This record gives sequence, C-alpha cells and structure tokens, in this order.
Amino acid sequence: MGLVGSANNGNATNHLLAVEFDTILNSEFDDMSGNHVGIDVNGLRSVDADNAGYYDDDATGAFRNLSLVSRRAMQVWVDFDGGSSQLNVTMAPLDVPRPRRPLLSTTVTNLSSVIDDTAYVGFSSATGILFCRHYVLGWSFRMNGAAPALNISALPTLPVTFPKPRSKVLEIVLPIASAFLVFAVAALVFVLLRRRRMYAEVKEDWEAAFGPHRFTYKDLFHATDGFSDKRLLGIGGFGRVYRGVLASKMEVAVKKVAHGSRQGMREFVAEVVSIGRLRHRNLVQLLGYCRRKGELLLVYDYMPNGSLDKHLYGDKNKMALSWEQRFRVIKGVASGLLYLHEDWEQVVVHRDIKASNVLLDKEMNARLGDFGLARLYDHGTDPHTTHVVGTMGYMAPELGHTGKASKASDVFAFGAFMLEVACGRKPIVQDATDGRLVLVDWVLDRWRAGAVTDTVDPRLAGDFVEEEAGLVLKLGLLCSHPLPGARPGMRQVMQYLDGDVPLPELSPTYQGLNMLALMQDQGFDPYIMSFPMTSMSASRPSTMSDLSGGR
Repeated sequence: MGLVGSANNGNATNHLLAVEFDTILNSEFDDMSGNHVGIDVNGLRSVDADNAGYYDDDATGAFRNLSLVSRRAMQVWVDFDGGSSQLNVTMAPLDVPRPRRPLLSTTVTNLSSVIDDTAYVGFSSATGILFCRHYVLGWSFRMNGAAPALNISALPTLPVTFPKPRSKVLEIVLPIASAFLVFAVAALVFVLLRRRRMYAEVKEDWEAAFGPHRFTYKDLFHATDGFSDKRLLGIGGFGRVYRGVLASKMEVAVKKVAHGSRQGMREFVAEVVSIGRLRHRNLVQLLGYCRRKGELLLVYDYMPNGSLDKHLYGDKNKMALSWEQRFRVIKGVASGLLYLHEDWEQVVVHRDIKASNVLLDKEMNARLGDFGLARLYDHGTDPHTTHVVGTMGYMAPELGHTGKASKASDVFAFGAFMLEVACGRKPIVQDATDGRLVLVDWVLDRWRAGAVTDTVDPRLAGDFVEEEAGLVLKLGLLCSHPLPGARPGMRQVMQYLDGDVPLPELSPTYQGLNMLALMQDQGFDPYIMSFPMTSMSASRPSTMSDLSGGR
C-alpha cells in the first residue's frame, strides 16, 4: 500500500498530498533522520520535514523529541488554510494539550492542481527490509472548519503483538536454559525408569490373598538405607540380614535370600505366610516378605541384643552370660519348640536349631528365629520332606537314612543346643592338634567319669547351680540319643526343665552301646554304617543346605 513507486515518484500526475511519519532513514529520498515528520507533494521527497516532537507552550518554547517507535500514544493535528494555502502539522503526546506552535508549517501553492475534483482522505503505509507497526486509534476529519476533538477516554489501548526486544543477555541465556531444560527432562525420565527398575518386584495375582504380609521393595530399600553395609547385621548360609527402620519407626530385620526352589513358589510363599501367623514370646515374629527378581526378602522383628552365638563365642573380654541367663535361654527355646511341635494349629519342624538362630531381645529373653528351613504338616500325619538340610553337629543321624525331618530330629538338635549353651562349646570343635572334639562324646565321657558338671563353661568360674547344670547336661544327652524313639518329646523336656517331672535315673552307659549295631537295627545303608555317630558328626562343621530348595 505504498504511496508511489520509483517510476512515478514526484510526478505531478500523482495528485498526492501526504504527511509522513517516517521511522526509517532512506538517503535516496533525502530523509533527515530515521525519526522524522514530513510533508510530501506528489512524491516521497518531503517539501518540509523536521524531527518528530513538539514545542512547549511555556516561555522557553523548548522542543521536546518524540520517538515514533516508543509505543507511546500521540495525537497529530493537520490543518490547511485555503485562503493562505498554509499547511500546519502539530503533534504531542496524547496526554499533552495541543501546542500552540506547530511542528511544520508550509505553503502549498496551487493545491487545486495537486488535488483532483474527486479526492480521498485516509492512511497508507509501506515498509522495506525493516518494519514497524503504527496504529490509528481514532481520527476526525472536517471540511470547512475545525475537525471535532477526539474523546481520549474512548480510545482503545495499543494492542500487544510481540514481546519487547530481547536483551543480549536473554539471547545468550535462553538457548542455554532451553538445552538445560531438555537435559533435565531426559535426566528425569532416566531417573524414573531407573527407580522403576530399582524397585521392581515379582508379584503375581495369587499373592493378593496374602496381602498384609507383603512389603514393597521400595519400603524395605529405604528402611535399610539401600541395604547398606552399615546396616548389615550378619551373613549366614542362606543370606544377609540387615537392620531396618520402617516409615512407622518400627525396627525390623530384613533377610535377603536367593530363591531357586524346585518347590513351587506359590507353595513356598504360602508357608512363609503361614509361619508369619505364629505367635509366641520365644519366637522371632516373621512379619512378612517381598519377592524381587531372584531374591526373597523376609522381614522379622528386630532383636537388639543379636544372636546367642555372639555372646557365647564373641569377645572373650566381655562379661560371659551368667548361668541364670543361660538356663532362661534354654527354657525359652524349649517353650518355643513346644509351641511349634504341639500347640499350634499345624506341626512346624524348624530343622535348623542352633545358637546362631537364637536371638536375644532387649531383656535377654531367647527367641528362636530363622524359619527359612522350616516345614509344616498337619498333626497326626508324617512329614514328606526328603532333602537333608541343617548344620553338621545338630543333625540327627536318622536324617542320613530317611531324609525326613521330624519333631524327633528337632529334639536331637535341641539336645546339641543345650550342651552348647551349658558348655560354651560348639557341637564339633577343631582342636590345636588337628583333632575334632565332638561335644556329646566329651560330655558323655565326663558323665561316665562322674564329673559331668566339669564340662560347664569355664568362663562361669564355677558360678552356676550344680543341680540345674546336671539336669541340662543329662537332658542334652538324652535328647541326643541316636535312636529317635528314645528321645523325649518337647512337652516332656519342658516338664523336666520346669521341675514338674524328675528326670529318669539314667545309667552313664546308656549311650555306650555299639553304635554300629544300633544303626544296623535301624536298617541304615552300608555306607552310613561304616561311620559311628561321632565320626559322622566329626567332619568339618558346616551348613548343609538344600541347594535344590534354595532356602
């Protein structure tokens, strides 16, 4: 919509009279600046021009510059006097009254030759490689007289079409900020995916029935500080145990166990949940479980005084457990076993009774824990377990023949445990001459010699109740009898320990029978029969785990 083109610029045939507000300096038209007002006749070379601005009406009459690109609203008056052929152009900010002195005042002669009989009044604009926008907010025109004044309050506001020019700092910062934003989003996605993998669990539909017993891996991860070594309580044959603090501030012990059992995982979890229903003051409470990838996590009550073996074989400079504490521990474990064998809705065979699996609470009460090898079966039925598992020295000899753990095999392990607690010795000990001392044989020998209480832990320095010590040692030997049928049940054991029933008078030679003959009578195979019980138990002490069972 330009006024004229380069071919007809300045021609009288244009019949053009214009007032220009020019924001671009064009030297080919002799522009005075990039911010001027001019009067044009038939072309773009102004017949009169001045920088945009106005004159004050005060005594000084100072000139005030105005920027045409300031986005500041302005008012312009264009007046032509036909008698004098005088054309005046006056401008001022919108909030300033019309100045008395015009910005431009020019005589336009022969206006009749410039304006045809038919003329149009209006607005036009043009641009080149640069551009700016001008807005007409309102206008007034009149022939033969002054144009009506504008109602300033009714004028619209300037529209916002683009942001203010950016600073150099913004031009530098914006790309960097954009790149950082993209990087941050990518990092966030990576972290979320990594966290999802980190906390991924194995969960199947059938586990919904065990709901309250299932912990989330995320909760256990945070409770143990990411299974930090600082939280490690111990390492056993079946996994690592960590101390944790749940969001509820409850302290727990979390055991990580690798699982690869041939037994169905569904059956395995069902047993875990069933064991979780056990409630007894002398059992460590199994609170629940979590499955993740190749791991099973078992959650137990936390026992602040740790495992019994650390008190029996730990720092020799520490105060040894007193006889009173030991006797209470033995009775506590016996009470827990009685509950498992007789008093719960099913029979629970623990299969791994030993000092390291007995934990002590803050009052030093014993709690039998680690049910990772436990098996359940209904009262009045036979167990179907056929995998030999347990720890050498605590394993009943019949397990090598039948492979079936039973209440009687638990009683055998408890007998070894009683001797261990009373004597402060492990069931099988490697001595300095590379020989192996089998605890049950040693105690039996001292009984035959009439000095059974000489085997009591020397750290007690004789400070023990001799009658109670004799009871524990003889009962430990009775429970360690090689024939399952000769061992007492846990109810009888508790009656003996409580003093409700006296221990039968037993000859010190009751176990001095030919072990080979006893085992032949029981139908043991020739390989097993080639070893007496003491030799079989004397192999290097280690945990025999059911590798196929994976617990």
